[in-house]
Amino acid sequence: MLYYLFDHLDKVYDLPGAGMFQFISFRAAMSVILSLIISLLFGKMLIRFLRKKQVGESVRDLGLEGQMEKQGTPTMGGLIILGSILVPTLLFAKLDNIYVILMIFITVWLGIIGFLDDYIKVFKKDKAGLAGKFKILGQIVAGLVIGLTMFFNDDIVMREKITAEEQQDLKTAMGLEQGESLDPSDKFSRYSERSTKTTIPFFKNNEFDYSVLISFIGDNYKKWAFLIFVPIVILIITAVSNGANLTDGIDGLATGSSAIIGSALGVLAWVSGNIIFADYLNIMYIPSAGELTIYISSFVGACVGFLWYNTYPAQVFMGDTGSLAIGGIIGAYAVLIRKEILLPILCGIFLAEAISVMMQVSYFKYTKKRTGKGKRIFRMSPLHHHYQMIGYPEPKIVQRFFIVGIMLAVFTIITLKIR
Repeated sequence: MLYYLFDHLDKVYDLPGAGMFQFISFRAAMSVILSLIISLLFGKMLIRFLRKKQVGESVRDLGLEGQMEKQGTPTMGGLIILGSILVPTLLFAKLDNIYVILMIFITVWLGIIGFLDDYIKVFKKDKAGLAGKFKILGQIVAGLVIGLTMFFNDDIVMREKITAEEQQDLKTAMGLEQGESLDPSDKFSRYSERSTKTTIPFFKNNEFDYSVLISFIGDNYKKWAFLIFVPIVILIITAVSNGANLTDGIDGLATGSSAIIGSALGVLAWVSGNIIFADYLNIMYIPSAGELTIYISSFVGACVGFLWYNTYPAQVFMGDTGSLAIGGIIGAYAVLIRKEILLPILCGIFLAEAISVMMQVSYFKYTKKRTGKGKRIFRMSPLHHHYQMIGYPEPKIVQRFFIVGIMLAVFTIITLKIR
């Protein structure tokens, strides 16, 4: 909203400084600052309100050190994160941008699903919360909306870089002399097009078109590409959302990990939406995707601000209101900037947590069926509980996971040049 106000003031009244709102970097910085302020101030008030209403976490005794001390800690703190994301985004982003609209939708939609789960647990005293099938259904709806919009909306397009031979022909046609180079905009196709292509790491020609997976149906296979593209989007959003939910088991882990992941995604969105960087990195150029930098800046600021209260010993838990939403946000964001294949690297912490649970459950069932007595790979899953069981204090586990997360984020970014 402020973008449109200051744009009007700049064009009509030539107000000094109003033109700063044209720069994504300025609005992103303002979004981080405002989201931090909102999360710190609103967080304190919400925690006080939750304590007054006795909205406390019900802890199941798993035999972990210090676990029962968390009994009664206020939950549903994900409302702090959601509010701190939405307000700066609404103020500083271009609200007619389809990418921003989709991210606002995913934030609100999955926030509602998580809120219903927490509400049933806290106020209805039902520890099971919202039935798992309804959570999955909510995630499927989110994936459907994102996938179908990306496939059919004319505002979600990309421009591929033309080949070296085509660039040389263009230089000849333009009469450029030896040593002179084309402008970055001339190195990309003139026309924007809807596409189901994505970026794959480590390969020179680093683009993969999902539509080729159904090329066997005939010459018009690209027309039906949504049949494979949409299920992939649903799978990604559901997987990352549930991975974040599993990671939310000790103080600050999911929040801090999400801030690290969000920072890397912000860099990827910025370079993908900037034609100069897209040219330098030899990646697809996604017009208007740079506006997503405003949203992810709010996301990172919200997570860091919430971490102020969520770090050990936590004053508030995010609950499913936060964990389901932040995972879905990360998954949807990566899909929108065509970098979802990088998620196994970038979200390595989430992936390790989810795999540890699958391994533990599968092995336990297998050994029980074979021997009559179930055996475990880990002392407890998810993975962070395993380290608790062998004696690591919570802060050490979280800090070491953060170190690994930062390494993975840096490696994810440099994959754009490693080919």
